[in-house]
Amino acid sequence: MPLKLSRSYAALALTAAAASLAGCGSSGSPLFGGGGGTADTQYVARDVNTLYNGAKTQLDRGNYDKAAELFDEVERQHPYSVWARRAQLMSAFSWYAAEEYQKSTDAARRFLSIHPGNKDAPYAYYLIALNNYEQIADVERDQTATKAALDSLNDVIRRYPDTRYAADARLKVDLVRDHLAGKEMEIGRFYQRRSQWLASVTRFRTVVDEYQTTSHAPEALMRLTESYLALGVPEEARKTAAVLGANYPGSKWYERAYELVQRHAPTA
Repeated sequence: MPLKLSRSYAALALTAAAASLAGCGSSGSPLFGGGGGTADTQYVARDVNTLYNGAKTQLDRGNYDKAAELFDEVERQHPYSVWARRAQLMSAFSWYAAEEYQKSTDAARRFLSIHPGNKDAPYAYYLIALNNYEQIADVERDQTATKAALDSLNDVIRRYPDTRYAADARLKVDLVRDHLAGKEMEIGRFYQRRSQWLASVTRFRTVVDEYQTTSHAPEALMRLTESYLALGVPEEARKTAAVLGANYPGSKWYERAYELVQRHAPTA
């Protein structure tokens, strides 16, 4: 869908986090698919370096679900090691890359519950926001995930305003708000087609009042003009058209609103 951008930023963000998490030693063991096989997550006691680097190998090869399972195994077999903390965050990213968004969110929240003050906490919050963002549905469907994405993106901005995660979150917030405005517009037009003018006014006013900086604001003002004229309140239509002209004088929406007002509600 249009809102979903490239996943490259998330991967780049992880690169920095992973730089401090990356293990050492060989990762080519056949036990972890070093020879092209599949990852073995069946419980067998293994040293932490072997487990962690096997997971990293799977991640590097794009076997994200297998990588996540192996990172989870690091924590399961070595829960009190520094590797367990590292593996939790790597598991969260691996599940995200595998498009298992709920599993990724669960892993990130587990990391935060155990290590709330860790230096990688901003990335964990950002990853939760990305999981919500990736689940945004088109405007014809329920927007619960969209609102969750907006809340979690704003949470990143509020908690860590000076980080690169907040900078990316601000860009995504603009896109999410535009998406929510688009949903209001769709419903408003639906009501217009059925001549339910009061209901359409409510939706278009929401766009004008709450999403005035989005790309949908000019059309919302024009649709409001239409709806007010249909309701028989030409004065409100003229006021709305005037606001549209003052803010978007060269737009096609103002031209249409101006024509409507001149035809149906000319000034005395």
